[in-house]
Amino acid sequence: MIQLIQNNLFYGLPNEGPYAHLATYIEICNTIRLAGVPEDAIRLSLFSFSLSGEAKTWLHSFKGNSLKTWDEVVEKFLKKYFPKSKTAEGKAAISSFHQFLDESLSEALERFHGLLRKTPTHGFTESIQLNIFIDGLRPQSKQLLDASIGGKNQVEDPYRSHVSH
Repeated sequence: MIQLIQNNLFYGLPNEGPYAHLATYIEICNTIRLAGVPEDAIRLSLFSFSLSGEAKTWLHSFKGNSLKTWDEVVEKFLKKYFPKSKTAEGKAAISSFHQFLDESLSEALERFHGLLRKTPTHGFTESIQLNIFIDGLRPQSKQLLDASIGGKNQVEDPYRSHVSH
């Protein structure tokens, strides 16, 4: 189990995704069940094995058993490695999305989804996400979408009717 966890080490580097780390860590922890032991106790006791370098030093900076629950660990971890400034950066990247000149429609969609995954706390509703995506497309891609559902008027109604600009 520890070896599996250590295959997904988090170092606290700027390019690492703390949400992705937690998701993988929880997925690994969910593969084990011990009679009479709550899953949060397992997560809590094994979490330090998923960290290395600066991140492990950070975790050990908490005195004794000051982090008593898994929720506390997650809250402190995300506050440290995904602060509000990172959320603001992610929201800015999402809201300023534009399709690249050499990017296909499907590549643009995948990149947009990547931006959304990178900042899971972005707070944009699905309809706002759709507007941001469509507004960021090149005219040729918008025409392709229009044609794929039968014309411009039909595109504007489903995408825009319930969202004001």
